[in-house]
Amino acid sequence: MAKRQIVKIDEELCNGCGACVTPCAEGAIQLVNGKAKVISDSLCDGAGFCLGVCPTGALTIEEREAVEFDHHAAEEQQKARGKKYIAQHCFRCGASEEKAYLIPCRTGGESIWVCTRCIPALIHG
Repeated sequence: MAKRQIVKIDEELCNGCGACVTPCAEGAIQLVNGKAKVISDSLCDGAGFCLGVCPTGALTIEEREAVEFDHHAAEEQQKARGKKYIAQHCFRCGASEEKAYLIPCRTGGESIWVCTRCIPALIHG
């Protein structure tokens, strides 16, 4: 075991929407009994792409003792589950990620996506 960053899911805040499952490319997050769960620490790389899509803020990154990330197991999990894709859109201009680069962010307790064209206006007003 080593101390490393890993996703933590607050079960009380989780509403079971499953929005975090798709961005987890390694397949570490699945819905179990109506709640998101990290099914194996070895599958979680701690990148946190799942955080920005959670509408309730139930996902965070914590640093704790955990087994090492297993690249081989993550690749096998990816192959087994197949490609999953839910297109997201910029909250400001509506651009789809199929035509623009989107970045997840949180504001006012909400998780939103914003495209790279709209980010300067958000930063500079």
